[in-house]
Amino acid sequence: MGTHVIKMPDIGEGIAEVELSQWHVKVGDLVVEDQVLADVMTDKAMVDIPSPVHGKVIALGGQPGEVMAVGSVLISIEVEGAGNLKESDKPAPVAAKEAPVAPKVEAVVESKPVAPRTAPVCQGPMVAREADERPLASPAVRKHALDLGIQLRLVRGSGPAGRVLHEDLEAYLAQGQSNASAPVAAAYAQRNDEEQIQVIGMRRKIAQRMQDATQRAAHFSYVEEIDVTAIEELRAHLNEKHGASRGKLTLLPFLVRALVVALRDFPQMNARYDDEAQVITRLGAVHVGVATQSDVGLMVPVVRHAETRSLWDSAAEISRLANAARNGKASRDELSGSTITLTSLGALGGIVSTPVLNLPEVAIVGVNKIVERPMVVKGQVVIRKMMNLSSSFDHRVVDGMDAALFIQAIRGLLEQPATLFVE
Repeated sequence: MGTHVIKMPDIGEGIAEVELSQWHVKVGDLVVEDQVLADVMTDKAMVDIPSPVHGKVIALGGQPGEVMAVGSVLISIEVEGAGNLKESDKPAPVAAKEAPVAPKVEAVVESKPVAPRTAPVCQGPMVAREADERPLASPAVRKHALDLGIQLRLVRGSGPAGRVLHEDLEAYLAQGQSNASAPVAAAYAQRNDEEQIQVIGMRRKIAQRMQDATQRAAHFSYVEEIDVTAIEELRAHLNEKHGASRGKLTLLPFLVRALVVALRDFPQMNARYDDEAQVITRLGAVHVGVATQSDVGLMVPVVRHAETRSLWDSAAEISRLANAARNGKASRDELSGSTITLTSLGALGGIVSTPVLNLPEVAIVGVNKIVERPMVVKGQVVIRKMMNLSSSFDHRVVDGMDAALFIQAIRGLLEQPATLFVE
């Protein structure tokens, strides 16, 4: 038997260190080639680290939340044969217990299905594990189990090294062993439990960026009400006519188009502010960041050169980037370089919000939910579809009057949607 040492790889782009976000294995686990061992975090992107060998985990090189240098020992695996460990490379001993994992914090990287190897696999629908034992499963399977009300530790995995697959969840349900049949605690039972969650990985990056933004920028927000009845009618018409061939349109592509057109008259909004150098850079290219919620928090993939895109082109790119961000597959380039950000909570958008700037940008446009309300139009009370835009600006760069005029310009474009396409 020998030892195969896996070192922290060079992620590229001059990155010298990364944060160890989450382990998918623990000391003593049997692993197979291509099995995801750990997730590591760069400035914005999550990267999964697969195993190049079959073997048994004998040492972990760090704990979740630890920042590790490229080239440092990540994990040691006992393998058949000589392995690749040199005497000079031997890591310091590591406690042979599982590193703490933040409860309810799931990685967003979906591991690829791996064909069964020679490592032993489990059969059958159910297995008893210790209460604190973390079964091997992808984030998608964990979410599926949560949606089905299944305790994942009770399900026997049929994948490599006992990995729980979607099929195992279905088999578990077919056996009538769903957690739904478990006794339910009394609704008014006293509770004294506590939960501690490590702020690591993407959540730590988000926290740092939000704190940095609120400390450095002079935020002010402006809210305006918009009648979106006409543009919703146009969207429904276009979807009915072209939806089958070109894809369905949401409101977001129209908002992107409105931003592009309005920015022609308000170029100061499409800018970045270097507060250290005291330089404002206005950009001709409109790279729209679209705030997207993922399992680990808010990410902002970028629709590049929105000024060149049609409605359907924007819609397709927004959908592609959102899926990549939610699945942890968005690249570093796709998550950086925005010049202005659009944020929306969709149907949960509420009445008013106060979005935080995505530094070094100077403007962010927030979309609230659409509601039907009685409105007075030409002396008559009619039902209209109304929506608020809640937007924030950096008052160091943007004057209040300019911000108001910018949002009013967007309002005019959305309320008279033909003007979005008149050159």
